[in-house]
Amino acid sequence: MSHEFVVIAGAGLGISIAAAVFARRTGVAAPLLLVALGIAASLVPGTPVLEVDPELILAGVLPPLLYASAVQLPVLDLRRNLALISWLSVVMVIVSSVCVGLLVHAVFPAIPLALGIALGAVVSPTDAVAATAVGRRVGLPPRLMTVLEGESLVNDASALVVLRTAIAVVGTSSAFSLGGTVGDFTWAVVGAGLVGWLVAWATVLVRERLDDPVLNTTISFITPFLAYVPAEEVHASGVLAVVVAGLVTGAMGAKRFSARDRQTQTTTWATINFILESGVFLALGYQLPALVDDARAETSVGQVVGMVSLVLGALIALRFAGLAWPALVGRFGPGDRNRRARLRLDQIEQHVSAWEPKDDREETRLRWARKRIARASADVAFEEREPITARGYLVLAWAGMRGVVTLAAAQTIPSDTPHRNTVVLVACLVAMVSLALFGLTLPALIRRMRFPTDDPAERRDDVLTLMRQIGEDATDSLGPLDTQRIDGEALDPEVVEVLKDRFLPMLLAGVRRGAASRPGQREQAFIIQRRYLDALREGLLRERSVGAFSTETYKQVEAILDREEQRLGSAAG
Repeated sequence: MSHEFVVIAGAGLGISIAAAVFARRTGVAAPLLLVALGIAASLVPGTPVLEVDPELILAGVLPPLLYASAVQLPVLDLRRNLALISWLSVVMVIVSSVCVGLLVHAVFPAIPLALGIALGAVVSPTDAVAATAVGRRVGLPPRLMTVLEGESLVNDASALVVLRTAIAVVGTSSAFSLGGTVGDFTWAVVGAGLVGWLVAWATVLVRERLDDPVLNTTISFITPFLAYVPAEEVHASGVLAVVVAGLVTGAMGAKRFSARDRQTQTTTWATINFILESGVFLALGYQLPALVDDARAETSVGQVVGMVSLVLGALIALRFAGLAWPALVGRFGPGDRNRRARLRLDQIEQHVSAWEPKDDREETRLRWARKRIARASADVAFEEREPITARGYLVLAWAGMRGVVTLAAAQTIPSDTPHRNTVVLVACLVAMVSLALFGLTLPALIRRMRFPTDDPAERRDDVLTLMRQIGEDATDSLGPLDTQRIDGEALDPEVVEVLKDRFLPMLLAGVRRGAASRPGQREQAFIIQRRYLDALREGLLRERSVGAFSTETYKQVEAILDREEQRLGSAAG
């Protein structure tokens, strides 16, 4: 059996790579290819039966999948789109789960209401992987991709909380208690947030003190499990704890991790995400023929087709209805809201400008107030610069593909649950049909919307403007180069001249060049460059907390600083 497992795993990796390459060249959704190839592999004579333990999916696959997405999501974008993301990923998930459960139970009475709600929870979370891949290729605005990614991340956690509650009701003979369910849901969310934050804070502090990429990568790999297990032990949501841990780690890592650690983390989790997602889709296709055979013993083909049509139709209707309200608000209210916000900010700024601090405490409060005003002004400018129009809401509504979490979550329904095979089959078919329907038509819809594209010249200007701004902040913080001291001694005049003529202009342009040649000068140059580089990074973090520029601009500037940090590290070594 172990030999067969190695063969299956190796073949699966090879198929996944081939499918990914083929999908990139043809534009066909890779998940559909993997499912089809999995079905084909299962029909080969002599292939072994593959049985996946639901607990392995829940505790072994979902945590790293969710963490891989969370750790890369910019907190700035999540905050600015929090209202819409929360509406789609929490409110609409709960509404969709209940509505689908009621419909399925009403039309197919053999399916208990709790199991119907479990089915609704399984199919309610959207998967942004295919949608954002299409969006990047055909020019979907960054804000829409952020909403899709944020929704996909948070709705995974909320859907799994609903699923766990529904499964608990299915497994007991007790009557449904609304108060008890609300209480369990509330603790699942609050407890998960606390556990996720504590795990992220502790692991980041440990990784910050380690200068070993192997150890840092190992800690990064076990972080989602460190968040998941304790949260489940205190009866909170393990998956939500993983999401919180990923978000906090990503936010803290920008300041506390080295450039090498951030780059290693990005590559590691992109690889893990690819392997796990490909494996889930491939395993689904491999198991699908057996799943169909098992479902035939519980229901008929007509009932399965009817249930899939009912669930898919309900999801599409709920998706459009759920986005109708924010679309109407966005159509008639944003300009007026922005004007009111501008007026309110102007009044607050006038009041703050007249404030004369009398001590250090009031000076600190004044700096905090100015930062809050600057951030609020940047948020208003962002709404004016990148509004979500009616065309954007239409694309969001049509990007309702279900994917890897639906497939994985369906497998977590206990195997002894009556009608379990039928529900799992329906969930898998809904996911595949949605991938085919939306995945094949979404590119044409996005092209038809004719969204404006970013001007490369404007992006370069933004990067240079931000670099100059944080360069000025660094100079204000540290002082001019010719006033710097190392161990109380002034710098060599040649080092000052070289750094003044080469280092700062080079950094602003993002180009690598040498700074000094003689050993003594080289050591001084490294120390001063490192000092200014740290000041530049602090300035970048302050600017990012305000958010006057786009996330892409911040990423490009961070990449410039990371490249320089790695160059200094290599030269010093």
